[in-house]
Amino acid sequence: MKNKKNSKSNKSNIIKMKTKHKSKNLIHIRKVKISLIICILIFIILLVRIGFIQFVQGSYLQQLAYNQQLINQIISPKRGNIYDSTGKALAISAQVDTITINPLKIKEDTEEETKALQEKIAKGLSDIFSLDYEEVLSKVSSKSQVETIIKKVEQDKVDELKQWMEDNDIKIGINIDEDSKRYYPYNTVASNLIGFCGNDNQGLSGIEYAWDSILTGTPGKIVSYKGSDQKEIPNSEETYISAENGSDLTLTIDLNIQTIVEKYLKQAVEDNSCSRGGNVIVMNPKTGDILAMSSYPDYDLNTPYTPNSTLAQTYDSLSDEQKSEALYKMWANKSVAETYEPGSTFKLITSSVALEENITTTDKAGDFYCKGYEEFNDISNSTIKIHCWRAQPHGVQTLREALCNSCNPAFMQLGKRITAPTLYKYYDAFGLFDTTGSGLYGEQSSIFQNLDNVGPVELATMSFGQRLNVTPLQMITAVSCIANDGVLMKPRIVKQITNTETNSVSEVSTTEVRQVISKHTAEQVKSMMESVVTKGTGRHAAVSGYSIGGKTGTSEPPENNKDQGYVASYVAISPVEDTQVVLLLTLYKPLGEHQGGQVAGPVVSQMLSEILPYLGIPSDSTNSSVTNSSNLIIIPDVRNKTVAEAEKTLKNSGFNVKTYVNGDSNTLLVKDQMPKPGASLAKNSMVIIYGEGSDVATSVTVPDLKGMNLSEATTTLKEKNLNINTEGSGIVITQDYPRDEQVPEGTIIRVTLKQTLTDAH
Repeated sequence: MKNKKNSKSNKSNIIKMKTKHKSKNLIHIRKVKISLIICILIFIILLVRIGFIQFVQGSYLQQLAYNQQLINQIISPKRGNIYDSTGKALAISAQVDTITINPLKIKEDTEEETKALQEKIAKGLSDIFSLDYEEVLSKVSSKSQVETIIKKVEQDKVDELKQWMEDNDIKIGINIDEDSKRYYPYNTVASNLIGFCGNDNQGLSGIEYAWDSILTGTPGKIVSYKGSDQKEIPNSEETYISAENGSDLTLTIDLNIQTIVEKYLKQAVEDNSCSRGGNVIVMNPKTGDILAMSSYPDYDLNTPYTPNSTLAQTYDSLSDEQKSEALYKMWANKSVAETYEPGSTFKLITSSVALEENITTTDKAGDFYCKGYEEFNDISNSTIKIHCWRAQPHGVQTLREALCNSCNPAFMQLGKRITAPTLYKYYDAFGLFDTTGSGLYGEQSSIFQNLDNVGPVELATMSFGQRLNVTPLQMITAVSCIANDGVLMKPRIVKQITNTETNSVSEVSTTEVRQVISKHTAEQVKSMMESVVTKGTGRHAAVSGYSIGGKTGTSEPPENNKDQGYVASYVAISPVEDTQVVLLLTLYKPLGEHQGGQVAGPVVSQMLSEILPYLGIPSDSTNSSVTNSSNLIIIPDVRNKTVAEAEKTLKNSGFNVKTYVNGDSNTLLVKDQMPKPGASLAKNSMVIIYGEGSDVATSVTVPDLKGMNLSEATTTLKEKNLNINTEGSGIVITQDYPRDEQVPEGTIIRVTLKQTLTDAH
């Protein structure tokens, strides 16, 4: 009983709390759940991230790690050479060296010693190669694996560096790597055609740029490995991947023909003060091969950023932007990069269309009548007169006579008969609406009126080659089609590609585009071209002993751009029957005389008189007109005779003699003579003889003989101890040595004389 009371009493002492008790020693179940969920989510995210890195970014990250562990040293390939058609090198890659350093290998035991070594190397490199010391020191002190100090180093500088390294006991950290440098042995020859390369041997202009992928080759490399400390791992495997050298190009250009045309082009531009320069192309019509292509002024390919003499006159006054534009213009190849109005040379195209369409014949009497002008109504219904070039009308003419006279009204009448749609059909067939596909850098296309916009005035001017623009290459390609029996050939500039690794040769085949006109029509046009030279306005381009066909051209500047000036041109073919050569000469903005026959014709004659014999094209000796040939005396060979004996022999032969002797003329032997033995000269001409110990001096300046008669030219040359050989009669129109050229005393200057023409255009 007592126990029961106590139990009851204890229960009554318990106090019941009305609020729940919160203890800090207990963790609430909700927080546990949240923490657990967060941990699971983080774990899932980590798993996803690891999976993404492993399976998605694995290859990329592996490559990054691989790259960080690699040291790549690039081996430059040798750029392919460029040769002319006879095998002469026009562009070559000579071996030079590139100097690089490994900054992390330039290290000593202490920081101070390392800094002193870096400064020493920077000073040595900057002194040897004339570089900025601070820039070199920055590279030497960098954390890079490889730094390039200088490229294209000549051998003498490499030898100097090697000696310096030996003297200063420096064996690591400086590398001498093989490289190549572009050289152009002939400096300015074909400069606008060949183009040049940049510092990394990449083509920047001309053939160097257009054929860069063939010439460049594929770089090689040396691969080694580095550790996490960014230092090269000793004795690690090194991989060598050899460079694949570029292929050689053999051009269709013949260096001999190229130098011939460049000599006379330069002379023509300077003699006629052609402020916009000049251009010449020589082509083989049977193959489309470009035998020569030159623009003047030219530039030196070995120093392409140096302004030529023409540009240098104003270069310093130009802004930076203007200087860049001027250099690009200096580098441009006028044959393809600039268009011009062809003028009367385009009458050959109009004549071809008319004959092919049977609209006329070559010698139909009274077919055309020139009253001095033609009248047309323009779009405002105003009457416009378009005049003939000659003040006195030509009157009644055949097509042959109209072409010989270069009569504009006759061709305006002919164009009206042909109609614009028919002309445009043939322009397209001649390839005048498209680029030629020659593979030359910067080739432009022509500018013609839209056919729908061709009215009577446009048709008239188009018929004689004005108010339309073509490139010189398009024009000569079209004329070559006529010369090639009416078959159009694609111009070819690269003849062969030689793989320098395997020596295999790939021929770049010639391409026949289409038959444009019949062989009969082509023969008729060529016959008329020959008449232009023998009877018409193109007589100044005649070459003794060869059949020459030609057409002169003179285009006026457009009304809205008179500063453009006249363009004087001449296109010639030879021989006429079986044409081997087509030549187009274009002179831009000549000062004073601007008619193509007068300005360009004589220059074409000079060029062809050397090109045709060089090509082995036989001459017709019955057509030779060398004057006074029966009075010429052959110069005897007096070399290895005593000076006194030689002088007596020459005087007995009828020559005047001048001697250069250092000693006794009775005992000293003749070392050389000018002119050479076997040449023919008129009586009393000058022969120079040089005794032993005397050098032949190039000290006489060739005078300008143009416009002189025979007596004046002979006297002028005689005063300078120079000799003369003449061809023709009248006044001098050409001379084989240009004015101001330096030649030895006794040199024979060959001149061509012709009667003055009154019908030149």
